[in-house]
Amino acid sequence: MATILVVDDELGIRALLSEILTDEGHTVEVAENAAQARAVRETQQPDLVLLDIWMPDVDGITLLKEWGAGGLLTMPVIMMSGHGTIDTAVEAIKFGALAFLEKPITLQKLLRAVGQALALARPQARGAADGAAVVLGGATAEGGLGTAAMPQVPAVPPGPQSLQSFELDRPLREARDAFEKSYFEFHLAQENGSMTRVAEKTGLERTHLYRKLKQLGVDLTRNRRG
Repeated sequence: MATILVVDDELGIRALLSEILTDEGHTVEVAENAAQARAVRETQQPDLVLLDIWMPDVDGITLLKEWGAGGLLTMPVIMMSGHGTIDTAVEAIKFGALAFLEKPITLQKLLRAVGQALALARPQARGAADGAAVVLGGATAEGGLGTAAMPQVPAVPPGPQSLQSFELDRPLREARDAFEKSYFEFHLAQENGSMTRVAEKTGLERTHLYRKLKQLGVDLTRNRRG
């Protein structure tokens, strides 16, 4: 897992991204402005930075240029903006950003971009990369430096058997609870205990999902990430 720095002046964005990435097993540092981002970059040396473009003191593009000019752009940077354009994305790539995410950022786009960035940051993958990719909304467009060779994502290892047998000669509520417990245990095992992914897959809000699992007596520690 990696140390990821999230730089955004909006508390809600910092909290949301931090929660998702922490749930994925990463260590997350946060900064609300360029000054805090500089301090974290110097002391923590993050493996990846998610950097908002529009900030009140120093904007993200300026900070990106500063890091590049000072030889401090040793980690991949993903730019974020709710008002981005193709020109903004191209400018970010020109000055060293790996990718550009348009807000609102969906879970799938975030995890895909983070996974690709961390894969390219590994020494064996970095040599194979020709340049960078710009992520706009959900689409990937070629950047000014070319398109990086993205590694193949390994298949998810099989979880428990999806076919279960249930005793049908029992009250409906008991039979339904038994099915739901097996259903959620199956998805928790498939997603390695990631509540974010299980909530997305089952269509439940996280708070509702926690309550449901507690009600059914599902052991949440069994599939928790180490």
